[in-house]
Amino acid sequence: MSVWLRRKDPEGRTYVIASDRLVQRRWFFALSSAAVAAACLARQSPAKEGDPKKTAAGEIAWHDVKSWGVEGRGWSQTERFFDRLPAKAKGKVREAVWGLSRHSAGMCVRFETDATAIWARYTLTSASLAMPHMPATGVSGLDLYAQGSNGRWRWLAAARPDRGPTLDLKLIDGIEPGRRAYLLYLPLYNGVDSLQVGLPAHAAVKPLPVRPRPIVFYGTSITHGGCASRPGMAYPAILGRRLDRPTLNLGFSGNGTMDPEVGALLGELDAAVYVVDCLPNMTAAMVAERTEPLVRQLRSARPQVPIVLVEDRTYENAPLVPAHRQRHAASRAAFRAAYERLQAAGVKGLAYVAGEGLLGSDGEATVDASHPTDLGMFRMADALEPVLRPLLPSQ
Repeated sequence: MSVWLRRKDPEGRTYVIASDRLVQRRWFFALSSAAVAAACLARQSPAKEGDPKKTAAGEIAWHDVKSWGVEGRGWSQTERFFDRLPAKAKGKVREAVWGLSRHSAGMCVRFETDATAIWARYTLTSASLAMPHMPATGVSGLDLYAQGSNGRWRWLAAARPDRGPTLDLKLIDGIEPGRRAYLLYLPLYNGVDSLQVGLPAHAAVKPLPVRPRPIVFYGTSITHGGCASRPGMAYPAILGRRLDRPTLNLGFSGNGTMDPEVGALLGELDAAVYVVDCLPNMTAAMVAERTEPLVRQLRSARPQVPIVLVEDRTYENAPLVPAHRQRHAASRAAFRAAYERLQAAGVKGLAYVAGEGLLGSDGEATVDASHPTDLGMFRMADALEPVLRPLLPSQ
């Protein structure tokens, strides 16, 4: 005869366990109680800054990254520290753009340490940790890379948020001893109120300076990071590591529409290159109307900065969906025509990237025909790297 046991954890979630014997029944009661106790311990309030925290590695020293400097911030005068647009943009850009600019997409912290373990404590602005087609690790997680002796970045660890708003967690321990550089990316589709990095108190640490003249990406949800599994796999971040350059992610999900208000803000930035990847959010009529004004706006503000115009990626089900093929044909024709008019008018420093092939040709690089997986992001970086590399000023 089976006995069914029903238990709830501190958050009210119900667990049901089956036992065939009384002795097993008692054992499962003990197991359930232990699980509840463990859950209570795991969900205690995180330590406040300055509180000692003992671990097997000893006491942790907490470092507020605001004092270190954060790459991916285009403006210092922001309403919240980790916003992507300046406070003055509120009420000038469309409300949807302003809301999305509160996400920390593309921001990262660089530092050197000889620590063999790294913790993180951060507070999110939204309780929505994930989306139906994008995991919490990408939407709300942190992503840690370490630099090897050859100068190349290697992935090391990622935060896996399962609650909010504040997370206090160990990213990694048992790191090979030695001093090296680290790169920590912030969430793609959530905002951040605060972020501290925890290191053993005895560890040496040196913040690395924020580098000037970023590659500035202006685009849609794909630029924003949808649907990378973790922040370091958004294609602007991949390109930043490959090219060893700072990047500024101004992707606005569903709202990358070449708005003149955004164009004016882009012109304020001391960019190394502008990458405009807006077509997935625009109709052919919008492309025809807005491409030339945006380019002229940027060229007027920054006469010498290269501008890369990127066609929309091809829907991966387009071979079977005629409406998708028609959309691509119309918007790309309008984009190409605008580019050719600009060239004929003598506008210099333009590059053009075709959309066909951005995601490969096997139909295996998206979540939903539109948004790239990590594979799709990697392929987009492959397509853009040879275009960007010769345009960048020598370091």
